[in-house]
Amino acid sequence: MKLIFVRHGHPNYEKDCLTELGHLHAEAAAERLKDAGIEKIFSSSCGRAVETAEHTAKKIGLQEVTQFDFMREVIWGYTPEGYDAAGHPWNLVDEMIRAGKNLKAEDWKETAPFKGNCICECTENIAKNLDIWLSELGYTREGDYYRVGEVKNKTVALFSHGGSSTAALAHLFSLPFPYMLGTVRPDFTAITVVNFSDVPGTLTIPEFELLNDSRHIAGIEAERFYGH
Repeated sequence: MKLIFVRHGHPNYEKDCLTELGHLHAEAAAERLKDAGIEKIFSSSCGRAVETAEHTAKKIGLQEVTQFDFMREVIWGYTPEGYDAAGHPWNLVDEMIRAGKNLKAEDWKETAPFKGNCICECTENIAKNLDIWLSELGYTREGDYYRVGEVKNKTVALFSHGGSSTAALAHLFSLPFPYMLGTVRPDFTAITVVNFSDVPGTLTIPEFELLNDSRHIAGIEAERFYGH
């Protein structure tokens, strides 16, 4: 099975929808994906992700986009003491890199700047529900691997966000979330393709076919739209 991750197009975060530029991004992604053999489309339930997914669904003639709450964008800043707006996951990881800290530490949830932050709960929720969904697609998690069962779809697409898709990939490949934040930084409508074996009864590990590819939006004059 082929699992295609797609980040949403340029958004209006306040209204949770795509901007004019975002719709251009989404249409470019749809054109890119029209011959990918996508059989089912799934999306975060956030408006900007749903709108992006709808461009591809319309392009390939699919009537339904199945929405997932668990793939909504991760939340940063809420701690037991309240909301702390200081910092941002990618910026804080950059600070960790500059300080020479270990992004691969397995106990990252127990150390600053992540300890006590609700982003830990977000990533756990994504991991848990991602495995539930994959089991429905025919892949049951066993340790770091997946047991292949009855696989019904050859290719599915999941439209979501930079943070939630990075958390999903971190779980799929059993890598720490901070490390993936430092190495996977998807642009708008960036496409990542992950392949799973379809041999029933065997254990498999996902394989990257494509990572963070946003060539389809090259040439779109973003400077005309940013700030609107």
